[in-house]
Amino acid sequence: MSAVSREEKLSKMENDEKTSSVSSSGGGEGSLDRLLPSVSTGLSPRKRTTSQCKSEPPLLRTSKRTIYTAGRPPWYNEHGTQSKEAFVIGLCGGSASGKTTVARKIIEALDVPWVVLLSMDSFYKVLSPEEQTLAASNDYNFDHPDAFDFDLLTHTLRKLKQGKSVKIPVYDFTTHGRQKEWKTVYGASVIIFEGIMAFTDKKLLQLLDMKIFVDTDSDIRLVRRLRRDISDRGRDIEGVIKQYNKFVKPAFEQYIEPTMRLADIVVPRGGGNMVAIDLIVQHVHSQLEEVTDKAALASAHQAQPLPQTLSVLESTPQVRGMHTIIRNKETSRDEFIFYSKRLMRLLIERALSFLPSQVHVVQTPQGEDYEGRTFHGKRITGVSILRAGETMEPALRAVCKDVRIGKILIQTNQDTGEPELHYLRLPKDISEDHVILMDCTVSTGAAAMMAVRVLLDHDVQEDKILLVSLLMAEMGVHSVAYAFPQVKIITTAVDKKVNDLFHIIPGIGNFGDRYFGTDAPPDWSDEEMDEPSY
Repeated sequence: MSAVSREEKLSKMENDEKTSSVSSSGGGEGSLDRLLPSVSTGLSPRKRTTSQCKSEPPLLRTSKRTIYTAGRPPWYNEHGTQSKEAFVIGLCGGSASGKTTVARKIIEALDVPWVVLLSMDSFYKVLSPEEQTLAASNDYNFDHPDAFDFDLLTHTLRKLKQGKSVKIPVYDFTTHGRQKEWKTVYGASVIIFEGIMAFTDKKLLQLLDMKIFVDTDSDIRLVRRLRRDISDRGRDIEGVIKQYNKFVKPAFEQYIEPTMRLADIVVPRGGGNMVAIDLIVQHVHSQLEEVTDKAALASAHQAQPLPQTLSVLESTPQVRGMHTIIRNKETSRDEFIFYSKRLMRLLIERALSFLPSQVHVVQTPQGEDYEGRTFHGKRITGVSILRAGETMEPALRAVCKDVRIGKILIQTNQDTGEPELHYLRLPKDISEDHVILMDCTVSTGAAAMMAVRVLLDHDVQEDKILLVSLLMAEMGVHSVAYAFPQVKIITTAVDKKVNDLFHIIPGIGNFGDRYFGTDAPPDWSDEEMDEPSY
């Protein structure tokens, strides 16, 4: 393939991902548990329904924790860059050798909450009508390298390794095509990629940090395949044996078994070999490093002047008076809500003044021309960081007619201290919009930085993002501005200090609890609340 044609193909992949993002990022997109499209119940019982693990939520529950296998936007350091590329484990082996079982055992033993589990089954090529006819009679070779879209697979794995979000095709074995709804997957610290041809492509091999071959006796693999295809896929024994002898066994001997020499580790007996799995896990742990360091964020910009991208609402007697009321711990909930809403309205109005505008001439009822201004952009979208950021939505809706709203839920993991994405719903075509990102308080800036990264991963331009917050700490302002120098930051006040628990000092307390009337425990920590003040 020429360099030009390859670039054109990869460019088309980017466009396909954006197109699929339109259909999957609308109002139906919810928590990571629900990123997968539902599987129809009227599928033919003879064939596989969709590519592996697509009919279940992308998570694995163990006795210790729930592990998300669709990844998450990884932590970015105070420079706004990924601290380290993901560690990619490649799992190869014959059909029914136990690759998926080994992958699950590794995930469980690693005991990390966020991984990516990527299967080659998702990357089968779309069959032509002639090839579909062959597949219906068990005469199409799904066990040949030509059956896979290696260009899309390599492109996707490379983006995941870089920590970027991707769209994964969902292959339907009843139609031998890709479903309209693609699956959203985020990068993570560890990516496990499994497939029968995982080691056959040189470019794929270059992306793998560890190569594992699952070696299982051919008789056992045949028995497993018979049991699976007959009981789970409704196929007859003659068809299974025909396909095995005609395609599966020759493909293993010609393409798969020779790649065993490329493996760093060979695992005999599959998922039952816990000695091998423990060795693998020990090596992976040695490669991982702690990437969240709030102390580094806290000290990165001490004694630095506030950035030029920051705009603070003028501290008029009215603004100062409203701050006096909402900061007072004796203020009733009704008064807290009332004066918070007043400040939010002023804050949103201030933020809108930073949107691009152009000259627009209109004619008045008196027949005279008036030279005014009008918004110069496609759309304005508001995105709230749940829970407290949601309280700013009415103020935005009050001044922006028909504004679209998205939501992001980010919470801090109690064990690792890392901010993690738990819920995401963004409007379609958000990449073309000016986005007002709303959070009521920002202390370290960790949640705000992750939210900005999510928007950037959805192709929103950095200079089209406005971060608005009622109250910010200097540390959070510096962290966001240093990581994303083109993001405009608008707030009503900036407090100088953050204490050891990362509370803003003098601060406002936990905004979400005071607004919604929920009580925080006496030793409340911002990181422990539904609406942490990062």
